[in-house]
Amino acid sequence: MPYHIAFDISHKPRGRIDENITELRDYLNSNDFICYNFLEVPITEESLMLYDILVFVCPDFARISSLEITAIVNWIKNSGGGLLLLSHAGGDRGRGSNLSEISDQFGIAFENDQVLDERINLGLENIPLISSFNIPHPITAGIGSLCYRSGSSLSIIGSGAFSIADSNETSEPFSCPLICVAEPEKGRVCCIGSYEMFRDKVGGGFQCNDNPQLALNIFQWLLSDHRIELRTNVDMPTPATQTPPISSKTSLEQDTIPPTIPTEKTSLDIDFSMKISKKSELVELLKIFQNQINTIKSTIDKLIEKAMGTNNDNIDFENSETNQNSDSSQNFPSIEQEDKDLAQKSEKIEKHIFEDLEDTTLTALPPKPESLKKDEIDSEGALKPPPKLKTKDKTKNQLKNEKEGLKTKLTSVQDLLKFIDKKHTSGKMNDEEYVKRTKKLQSDIKKTKKRMDIINKLLEK
Repeated sequence: MPYHIAFDISHKPRGRIDENITELRDYLNSNDFICYNFLEVPITEESLMLYDILVFVCPDFARISSLEITAIVNWIKNSGGGLLLLSHAGGDRGRGSNLSEISDQFGIAFENDQVLDERINLGLENIPLISSFNIPHPITAGIGSLCYRSGSSLSIIGSGAFSIADSNETSEPFSCPLICVAEPEKGRVCCIGSYEMFRDKVGGGFQCNDNPQLALNIFQWLLSDHRIELRTNVDMPTPATQTPPISSKTSLEQDTIPPTIPTEKTSLDIDFSMKISKKSELVELLKIFQNQINTIKSTIDKLIEKAMGTNNDNIDFENSETNQNSDSSQNFPSIEQEDKDLAQKSEKIEKHIFEDLEDTTLTALPPKPESLKKDEIDSEGALKPPPKLKTKDKTKNQLKNEKEGLKTKLTSVQDLLKFIDKKHTSGKMNDEEYVKRTKKLQSDIKKTKKRMDIINKLLEK
């Protein structure tokens, strides 16, 4: 039975399933999933009911509204939906987005930093190789190492959330969460600070090490038991047929695919019966509509440009796509005149993304954060001092929530340590593996207790 994944494209994602994460899409489509472009403004709980998993692939200078966040949270908790949030180096501040406003609901926050490692990497310090997996989890099962390309770190700020993969001790910041998960009520949530680890044709991208297996593990875990039960026992609706997901097949194979006939009712229907109590909510909603319109226009322009420059063998297939999109664009005949400046900005962003896809080599090293420039090493090979913990800006409630999360993590690690002791005593684990894993867990316990002591002192002030 196939399960349905909605990749949001209404908030200007840097990663798209028909542009620069096509390998991820094809891999999922071949493993009992169906990937869709999710073009919904605003996102509602009703519109999400058709899908099993929702993915935000690094929104770029676009924000999810408070109304949409409420709808997403309700869909996860009540309907067992799965949510995957992927960010980038710099976090929300660097990308002008607000993914943390969603992840905060589940005890997780994206930091505004970049994870670097000058020792354990794939040739560049912004592509660290990660193999520090805290506790056994279905997502990291069978994973030896992963490439964490151009990503930010995360923080646990509430109970119920925990980290399943940390940065290396040689990384900056060191031993910090990189992949965090939570299971709120009936649903599941996974947050990762790097979307580039799933990108096509880049060093440290989708084809690197165990990244493909990691991706499959993530989506299989995001399918909650409640959602699987609904699909199995209830006649659940499925997403309406849209333009078939573009595959990496040749043009000859594409010619055999019958074109999708557009239905009379498009996915752009919006219910205007909603109640808007504040002027700020209306302005926010109108901005979302404006971004959506410009996204559609920019996509159509790219399709037209591509169709005009293709070989004759491909013109018919691509023209059919262009005609379909042109039908949708008739509702917006004066976008360029009404909002020329915003349209030009959108085109520049799209141009940047398309140019990025043509580069099949390693991307240039991004600028080092200012906080790291101040802590340059004094001698070759010497470790840089660990960064100071960021606690000044946190409220007492946030500190209390973080403390509860650390208590949960501490209990889990201690239980795992007892399990490893029993396994070693029974002869099912050799001495070398036992010493290695015990040392790592004891180190985690020590750092967790140290962090809890710091929080206790702050709470006493």
